[in-house]
Formats: sequence, structure tokens, C-alpha cells
Amino acid sequence: MKKMLTTLFWPILKFFEVGQEPPNYKSSYRLALNVLGALFIFLSGVSAVSAFYSEVTIGAVIPIIVFFLVGLIALVIGSLGTNRAVAKIWGTK
Repeated sequence: MKKMLTTLFWPILKFFEVGQEPPNYKSSYRLALNVLGALFIFLSGVSAVSAFYSEVTIGAVIPIIVFFLVGLIALVIGSLGTNRAVAKIWGTK
């Protein structure tokens, strides 16, 4: 299953997995990235529900899309990415 998902999300993963292995990677970076991704997916859902109930259509689409994409990328890198990709997200050198 992980191999299939890695193949599916390869366009996202290939951008973050180039370069050298970081010397100061910590496993807490991966956990924090997964929590951050889940938070952004939750914010996307909250934005969608509030937009539905307030009947705002076009103006509410941008935060929904942005929160969802940021959350998706964070969850993909946090769960499927290598240590190099996770460290590159956090900008550790």
C-alpha cells in the first residue's frame, strides 16, 4: 500500500527528496509535520462548512483550497517522505 501511495504522490515527493541527508534530523519533525497536516485539513473542512452555511461561494473557495493543499502536502511528506524530505520541509541544514 505504501509503495502504491508513494508512486501516486511521486510528483510531490520528488521535489522534496533531492539533496543530501541532513545530519540533524529528529523523529519529532515527522510527528510535528503530520500534526500540522491534520490541522490544515481540519481547517479546510471548517472553512468549507462555514462557507456552506453562510452561503458565500467564490470568496470562500480560496482558503478551502489553500488549507487543503498545504495539509495534503504536509501529510504526504510526513507519512511517505524520507528523512531528507521531512528535514527539507523544516529547513534544517
